[in-house]
Amino acid sequence: MPYTFRRVSQPMADYVNTRIVRWRTGTREGQTLVLLILSALVAAITLISFIDYAMAPVIAFVIPMLLGTLTLRYRPLVLLVVVTAVGMTITVANEGMDPTRFSALIIMGISAMIILAGASRIRSGLPGPLSEAMLLDLRDRLHAQGQVPPLPQGWTSQSAMKSAGGAKFAGDFMVAGLSDCETILEMVLVDVCGKGVAAGTQSLHFAGALGGLIGALSPEALFGAANRFLLRQNWQDGFATAVHVIVDFNSGEFSIINAGHPPALRWASNDHEWTIDRARGTALGITADADFHLTTGTLARGDALMFYTDGVVESHDIDVMTGIEWLRETAKTAVSHGFDNAAKKILARVNDGEDDRAVLILSREL
Repeated sequence: MPYTFRRVSQPMADYVNTRIVRWRTGTREGQTLVLLILSALVAAITLISFIDYAMAPVIAFVIPMLLGTLTLRYRPLVLLVVVTAVGMTITVANEGMDPTRFSALIIMGISAMIILAGASRIRSGLPGPLSEAMLLDLRDRLHAQGQVPPLPQGWTSQSAMKSAGGAKFAGDFMVAGLSDCETILEMVLVDVCGKGVAAGTQSLHFAGALGGLIGALSPEALFGAANRFLLRQNWQDGFATAVHVIVDFNSGEFSIINAGHPPALRWASNDHEWTIDRARGTALGITADADFHLTTGTLARGDALMFYTDGVVESHDIDVMTGIEWLRETAKTAVSHGFDNAAKKILARVNDGEDDRAVLILSREL
């Protein structure tokens, strides 16, 4: 008997799983099935209202409409609203019109207009919750792409990011990659022009392009390709600043290229000071003749590099250079007893503003 039950239940489970997958991808078949189920619910409410109106009053028809908002695309949702309207009409015709039912019809009509107006603004072609889930999945993929791979013994990295206004999407992102021999780390910290969700959608697009190129091109060629990519997009605010670093774990040697980004800071353990790196360059996406300069150096034991976005050092009442000096002092205090959680400590000292903020620190242990 158990074996027979498994033989019967497995195809059923596969069938249900297939239908769920097709619904989640917004296919016509999946949407048709959900529409039929919700239409059957409308019919059931209509039938129950004939038997006992108190069990299924007119206002009960809001249930299939709300479920449709969660599960249907715009056009199937319009059909569901029409089916629901037919069911309400039949119910009212059977029970007769009174002030209570008239008020319920008005409320349902307004609700239907609000529901359809909201659904018509979703441009992904998916039901609202699925559309949001897709964006959140893309955001998670972006964050995963920006995770620094496990580093060899003697090296540590840490980062802290905060979007403007607490939005889940931000214009600041990082792309990192480790060489096949796991001795060379390459990272790019990017600040897309804008803030919050508007910049976040562009950063998702840009991060995908950079993620496919990092490690395959030299730093100069990578920034050149990134610059051409942004110029082709024709975004309204179509530029970004970025800083690129390559570190050799065996020797401690590093190189930095800057594209309009706030200058990197280097911690010299012997001097107990953060010094300003000299790499400068043109922001990406502004001109086809962008110019980038490279600086090099070596991280001794106890040294570190810090990268950050302009939201950390710039605000309406503080210029960049004043902010950088503030950051040098703040970061000096944050690492006075070691680098543990230094990035979070620094970001916690930054006043909430209208720009996304990010801090990245790569350190070599003593």
